[in-house]
Formats: sequence, C-alpha cells, structure tokens
Amino acid sequence: MYQIRKKDGNAKRATVTTVHGTIETPVFMNVGTAAAIKGAVSTDDLQEIGTQVELSNTYHLHVRPGDKVVKQLGGLHKFMNWNKPILTDSGGFQVFSLAGLRKIKEEGVCFHSHVDGRKIFMGPEESMQIQSNLASTIAMAFDECAPSTADRTYIQNSVERTTRWLVRCKTEITRLNSLEDTINKEQWLFGINQGGILADIRIEHAKRISEMDLEGYAIGGLAVGESHEEMYHIIEETVPYLPENKPTYLMGVGTPSNILEAVDRGVDFFDCVYPSRNGRHGHVYTNHGKMNLFNAKYELDSRPVSEECNCPACRSYSRAYIRHLLKAKEMLGMRLCVLHNLYFYNNMMSEIREAIERGQYQEYKKMRLDGFNQGE
Repeated sequence: MYQIRKKDGNAKRATVTTVHGTIETPVFMNVGTAAAIKGAVSTDDLQEIGTQVELSNTYHLHVRPGDKVVKQLGGLHKFMNWNKPILTDSGGFQVFSLAGLRKIKEEGVCFHSHVDGRKIFMGPEESMQIQSNLASTIAMAFDECAPSTADRTYIQNSVERTTRWLVRCKTEITRLNSLEDTINKEQWLFGINQGGILADIRIEHAKRISEMDLEGYAIGGLAVGESHEEMYHIIEETVPYLPENKPTYLMGVGTPSNILEAVDRGVDFFDCVYPSRNGRHGHVYTNHGKMNLFNAKYELDSRPVSEECNCPACRSYSRAYIRHLLKAKEMLGMRLCVLHNLYFYNNMMSEIREAIERGQYQEYKKMRLDGFNQGE
C-alpha cells in the first residue's frame, strides 16, 4: 500500500507498506548486487546506517550461487540475514550492459555468463521465476534498456516488446504467487517505463503500462549517457502520466544532485552504485562536495571526513588514518569510506523527507546544491 502523507510542489513524502515492513519515501536503496554491499559491509552495518531497502541483482544471483540454491536456503532475506524490504532488478539491465554477450528475440534474451561463459536464456517468465525463488519484496519486470543513442525505430520496437514482456511478467508472477511452495506469496511487481530520450514514446508507454494497475512503476533507461538536462526533461514529461497513487522509481540514478532534482519532479525510489563504488576508490561525499582521500593534503588531517556526520567512520577515525588505510590497501579503509557514503545518502533522504513535511523542500534543495557545488 502506498500513501502520500505530504506534497510540496511535485515532491512527495509517502509511506509504502510491504510484507517485509514499511518504507518511508523518498528512499535510496542500498545496492548489494550479489546479496552483499561491495566493501565488506554487513547487514548489521546496514541496520546501523539507516538502510530501509536493499537491492540485489536477479542475473548475478541466478549465475551464482543460483536462485534455486537461495530458495532452498529460505529465500534472500534468510540467506543474507536482512529483515527489511528487498528489491530485485530483473536482469533486464544486463541486456543492455552485456551487449557483446547477448542476443535479443521475442521470447527473451540469450546470454553468455560473464562468470564461466555458459549459455543462459532469460525471458519474462524466467525472470519472474528467479525473482520468486529469491523471494524479494519487490520484483522488477523484465525489459530491454535500449541505448539512448538508438534511432527512433529501434526504440519504438524495443518499447513495444517491453510492453508485451510486461504482460507476460504480470501473468507469471500472479501464477507464482498462487503456488503452495512460493516463499513470498505477496511479491509485488513494478513495471518499467522505457523510451530513451524521446518524450512522446515515453509518455505513450507510461499511459499503456499505467493501465495494468501494478504495485509500482519505474523509469528505466536513464543515466546511460544522456545529459543531466535531458534526463530531467524526460522525468518531467513522464512522471505526470504514471499513477500518482503508486510509487515511482528512477532506476540507477544517481548523484546527490540528481536525487534532489528528481525528488522535485515527483520520484520516490532511487538506487545507484555511486556511493559504494566511489567509496571503494577513496571518494567520499560531504555537504560541501566530494573529497578524494588519496590527496596528499589529508596526510596530517586529524579531522573526521565530515564533522557534521554521525556515521561509524566519522565517529571514530580521522581523514589521515583512512587515507593511510587506502594507501596501504587495507580493506578497512575501503569499508569505512563505503559506510560513510551510504550513511550520507541515507541521511540525506531522511532530511529530504523532513523538508517536504515542513513544506520547505525548495529551500533545502537550494542549500544542498549550493553546498555540493563548492567541491574540495
């Protein structure tokens, strides 16, 4: 169930009630591709840093350890010891990212595993079956994320196939949720809007999938090479044609600035690998922009990464120490940076929710963007 508690312009403050607990939105989902956050971050850590939703990858878990293995072990929640909501993406993005390893046809997609090269077939039914075995809270529809640079004809045909695939996904998840041995019989399905940077195709697709009355809707195929201005324009054009009484999820986006702009355009859910990936390379987020802790100027800096931050890294360790760990290739350095970044994102989302509740989102957004633009 999705309930809007407050609106401030187009920014929405809502509550999503699921079988695995309540999600306060806007929310940033912490990305644990293979059922773990890269950077030696445990689910106990995720609880401590305020994570509401963990996101895992259907394709990667199908390849290793195998979704049937996860089902035998009680589903993803038991497997990774996480008692809050989990969203699984459908494997559709791999259709895009593994372009050299796949062949798309109406039935689905033939992959070659990036792990051992074996041939894998995944279509709408297979994706739903894998996600049902994983027993995630929210399953994503199987789609094709067409390149933003593709021509109109290709994008139009791709979107029409994605719509046909969505119908098949809905039929299959309904069947799976009715089976006796299904772990999560209340698994939700979110549909995905596609259309590159062609607003008319996006709008028409949004209208068509809205008619299917799904539990939520995502905007996919952005942050894949188009400019920020193009991305914001597509969000503005598309969101009004998605159901306002259902959550809206902007997939794979983004930077803190991207999130602030997208919340302002009506988006509820976000995910992105940036905070963990940047953290593993010593890049940390602060209210005053991003810092590179490898820089020599931090060698004798005894301050925490951010004196305004209450994350496990900032409570206990200095910039100088974390820099030393990174330079020495000690895993603790990477782990502390990832913890800091995920805490930063989760905390920013909490502040966004509070600002919308106060009716002061525009002021908050401006303050944050002004701070981020300062840089180091």
